[in-house]
Amino acid sequence: MKTKHKCNWCVGDDLYEAYHDEEWGKPIYDDDTLFEFLILETFQAGLSWITVLRKRENFRKAFDLFDYKKIARYKQDKIDLLLQDAGIIRNKLKINATVTNAQAFMKVQEDFGSFSKYIWGFVNGKPIKNSFKSLKEVPANTPLSDTISKDLKKRGFKFVGTTVVYAHMQATGMVNDHVTDCFRYNEI
Repeated sequence: MKTKHKCNWCVGDDLYEAYHDEEWGKPIYDDDTLFEFLILETFQAGLSWITVLRKRENFRKAFDLFDYKKIARYKQDKIDLLLQDAGIIRNKLKINATVTNAQAFMKVQEDFGSFSKYIWGFVNGKPIKNSFKSLKEVPANTPLSDTISKDLKKRGFKFVGTTVVYAHMQATGMVNDHVTDCFRYNEI
């Protein structure tokens, strides 16, 4: 049986490979899922994605299935509970930023009709298909992620630096950064 070639960053870990094969780079236009990835990416800042991915189910439970309407109303007692939850990354600034980002997310929805319309507007609604042959060529950020990051910050979002934004763009399919010999490159 011939094995499919895939991006090297995921090889060797079943969870990582499943994420790569089924989710990473697939265009997402659904606000709920876009919010989930935005929050997970903000928690990734300074850490590896696999660390966050391994805690994803715990994050879902702790943050009410990433229901941004509920999260936007979190009070200090809920934040204190989250800070005690060993199943998630217990970073006070990132937890507080999640509440702030839920509020900013809903404001963007008010202003644009949906977060999806807003974020996908930066790429005219269509994914950018890059042609990287190796992981070394894939950037950590781009001028476009710089622009989006600045705009998100202007709108009140926290922990949305250009690298976090680019990771979000990759995860949600705004850019196709699968290497050209990866089986997912032409599937997406």
